[in-house]
Amino acid sequence: DGGDDLVAVEKSIAELQSLVDPADKRPEFGYHSQIAAAQDSTKWVEVDLGRPVQVQSVVLHPCHDDYAGIGSGFGFPVRFQVIADNLPDRSAPDAARNPVTIADYSSQDVVNPGLAAVTIAGPTDPVRYVRVNAVKLAERSNDYILALAELRVIDTSGQNVALGAAVRSMDSIEAPVRWRRSNLTDGIWATAKDPDKATDLKNARARRAEILAGIETPERVERRKNLTTQRTAVAAELKKLPTGRMVYAAATHFAPQGNFRPTEGSPRTIRLLHRGVETQPGEPVEPGAIPLSPGEDWHFQLPRDSPEGQRRAALAAWITHRDNPLTWRSIVNRVWQYHFGRGIVDSPNDFGRMGQDPSHPEMLDWLAIQFRDGSELVQAQSLKDLHRLIVTSATYRQASQEDPAQQELDSGNRLLWRANRRRLEAEEIRDSVLAVSGRLDTTMYGPGFYLFELEKTEHSPHYEYHKFDPADAKSHRRSVYRFIVRSQPDPFMTTLDCADSSQSTPRRNETLTSLQALSLLNNRFSLVMAQYFAQRLESDGKNLQDQVGRAFELTTGRQPDQSEAGALHTYAKQHGLTNLCRILLNQSEFVFVE
Repeated sequence: DGGDDLVAVEKSIAELQSLVDPADKRPEFGYHSQIAAAQDSTKWVEVDLGRPVQVQSVVLHPCHDDYAGIGSGFGFPVRFQVIADNLPDRSAPDAARNPVTIADYSSQDVVNPGLAAVTIAGPTDPVRYVRVNAVKLAERSNDYILALAELRVIDTSGQNVALGAAVRSMDSIEAPVRWRRSNLTDGIWATAKDPDKATDLKNARARRAEILAGIETPERVERRKNLTTQRTAVAAELKKLPTGRMVYAAATHFAPQGNFRPTEGSPRTIRLLHRGVETQPGEPVEPGAIPLSPGEDWHFQLPRDSPEGQRRAALAAWITHRDNPLTWRSIVNRVWQYHFGRGIVDSPNDFGRMGQDPSHPEMLDWLAIQFRDGSELVQAQSLKDLHRLIVTSATYRQASQEDPAQQELDSGNRLLWRANRRRLEAEEIRDSVLAVSGRLDTTMYGPGFYLFELEKTEHSPHYEYHKFDPADAKSHRRSVYRFIVRSQPDPFMTTLDCADSSQSTPRRNETLTSLQALSLLNNRFSLVMAQYFAQRLESDGKNLQDQVGRAFELTTGRQPDQSEAGALHTYAKQHGLTNLCRILLNQSEFVFVE
C-alpha cells in the first residue's frame, strides 16, 4: 500500500495531464519504427553528424499521437541505450565500431516522459554517429514500437548540429509527412502548452514509479509475470479463431426514423381475435407455446411485465426441449424429404390434425431419437451425421428401375421399394451448368450477387432481368448466394420450378414442360455457358471426336456408346461445338437424377 503519498501523486498526475496538452501540432510527428510483435524486440535509429563533433548533450523529444488513446510520450522506449562512435563503415559489427555508451537505461524501465525532453550529457571525446538503441519497446495496441519526435545533438557552442542530418534505422514506417526518418532531425517536435507543467508531470510519474517500486514484493512480481504469460497465451489462442461473420438480426434498439419506432424490448399487447376479426379484439394473450397434448400447461412461467428478450428465450427453450416431439420429428422429416422427394410425413408444414399420417411412424420416431440423443451411428444433433446415415442406407441406394409386381401394390412408391427419379432443382441446374462449363466460382461467404440490372432505385426500383449480362464473372457463384427479389422473381429460375420466396413452400413443385426445355436451350444464360463449355472442350481435347466424348462424359457421367457418339459427332461437325453443348445441357440425363 503506497498510503497517502501514492494517493497524492495519483491526484497530481490526474490534474497535470489536463494541463500538458500539446500546443499547435505540426503534421510532422517524427520517426516511427516498424511494428514488432514482442516487447523485447530490438530497434535502433541513428544520426550521422557528418564529422566528429564535441557533444555537450543529446536531447530526445517524445512524440504525441492520439492513436489508441496514448497521446504524449507515444512510442518512447521503455528501456534503451544512447551510444556513439566514429567508424564510417556502418556495416561493421558493433564491437568493431568500438561504440561509447553515453547513457544506459537498459536494466530498468524508464518512466514515460510525456512531452518533457530527455537530456543526456555528451561523451568526453568527439563523435560522429549518435544512436538510440531500444531493447524494450513501447506498447501501442497489442503490439510494440519505437517512436521519437526529434533527436537533437548540442555542441559546445549550443548549436544543434543534428539539424537536417542524415538518419539511418533498423527499419521505419515511411508515411510522409507524419512519419519518416528525416522527421527525426527536421527541428519539429510537439511541445506542451505549459512546458513547466510537462516537467512536473514527468517528475510526478517518476515519483509514482518510485513509490510502487518501494512496495513491490517478490510475490507480486511473480504473480504479475504469470498473469502476463497467461494473457499472452490467451491472446495467441484468440488470434487463431476465425474472423466473426456478419449477422443480420432484428434490433429492438435503434434511432427512430419516421414511423419506425424501436420497441426497446417492451412487447406490444396482442389480443385474441375471435375468428380472426380485427375489429373485435378480445382478452390479451399471454406468452406461451402450442398445447400439443390435452391438459398441457402451455403458458410460460414469466412475469406479466417480462421483456421481449425473456419471452423469446422462453420460446427457444420450449422449441429445443428434448421432450418436445414436434421439433425433432420435424427436422428429420425435412432431411428425409430432401433426399427422397417426400417426407415420412407428406405434409412437412403440418404435423397436426389437418396433416397426413406418417408412412413409417416407427422410422420417424427412431430417426428423431437418434438425432436428438445421438448413438454410435449419429452424433447428437449433427445434421451432417443425419445426412450420412440416410444416404448410406440400403433404401437410399436402391435403383430407380421399375418392378411390375411392386408397381401394382404401391404405384406411388410411398413405401420406397425403389429410388424416386427426380429432376434437379432450379439452383442445382444453374450450378451444374456453371460447373460443366468451367465457370463455377466456389468462393464461400461474403455478399451475394444480382442476376438483374437495378434501375430507378430512388423509388419503386425496377429489376431488369433481361438487361443482365450472364458473362459477368461476379454472378458465376453458387445460386445460394444470388439476391432474391420477393416481389419480382427471376423468370428463368421460376420456369424451372424455383420456389416462390414470398410465401412458405414446404415442398417444391416438380413439373415437366416445354417452356423448361426451351429456356434451357435458348435462355441467354444457357447460350453464354454453352460458349464457355465449348471453349473448355477445345482446350481439353485435341480433335472433335475427343471433345464430343469429353462433353458427353461431363454432362452424364459416362462415356457415349457407339451410336450416341456417332450422332453427336455428326451434329457437332455440322452445327458446331457450341450448339452441341446446348443440346447436351438440355438432355434428360443432365437434369434428372436416376
